[in-house]
Amino acid sequence: MKTTQKAITLLVTMIIAVVFVLGNTVNAQQAKAKPWPVPDKNKTMKAAVNLKDATVISNGKDLWAKNCKSCHGAKGLGDGPKGASLKTFPGDFTGSAFQGMTDGEIFFKTSTGRDEMPAYEKKIPDANDRWALVAYMRTLKK
Repeated sequence: MKTTQKAITLLVTMIIAVVFVLGNTVNAQQAKAKPWPVPDKNKTMKAAVNLKDATVISNGKDLWAKNCKSCHGAKGLGDGPKGASLKTFPGDFTGSAFQGMTDGEIFFKTSTGRDEMPAYEKKIPDANDRWALVAYMRTLKK
């Protein structure tokens, strides 16, 4: 009986340690996030499509599933299967920091990328499709 209790105690301790290490890794990645400046002309850029249109949002959702979900997660929490292997946290798109950006800022960052984030201007050459991604990302708000 004592051996079973010791094994359970050891297992629980190991699980707590793993959770602690993983949690600190994510926090460290978030803390290391460097500023991502956006040119003023892009901050005020207006969408070329209606970002509230259901068809546009649906297109954005499809593009998200194909291009973004693997890193940013199904709900934009930065918890996609590839996200954990990145050097930097993919970001939480549901919170006020992301949702507080202008549409133009989101479009610029999506289009140009940086570091591990690809430039979707090349992967998704149609600007209206990138705007559709912006429309969908707006629906991820908490």
